Amino acid sequence: MLSTNYRLRLESICRDIASGTEVSIDDMIWAQKLAKANTSARGMLATARRMSTNPNDSFLNNLNIGDSDSSGRQIRGFDSPDEIVDWF
Repeated sequence: MLSTNYRLRLESICRDIASGTEVSIDDMIWAQKLAKANTSARGMLATARRMSTNPNDSFLNNLNIGDSDSSGRQIRGFDSPDEIVDWF
């Protein structure tokens, strides 16, 4: 369980991540360390990252499932066999 201060700070950072606002390196390091130690924080951070890459995907965002794919290269299907080969 997160303390009130930690939760509020993380919510602020996650809000900035989701909206595409620049986040300081100190805040990102703090949030990542917290996410490694706390599953609630990990979920909040993953949701924020997912929302920053695809804010309209409400199904995955609300269920908190799927990979946030920090590279921004999410695959939603293949159009040709070549794309399948490239994916691997």
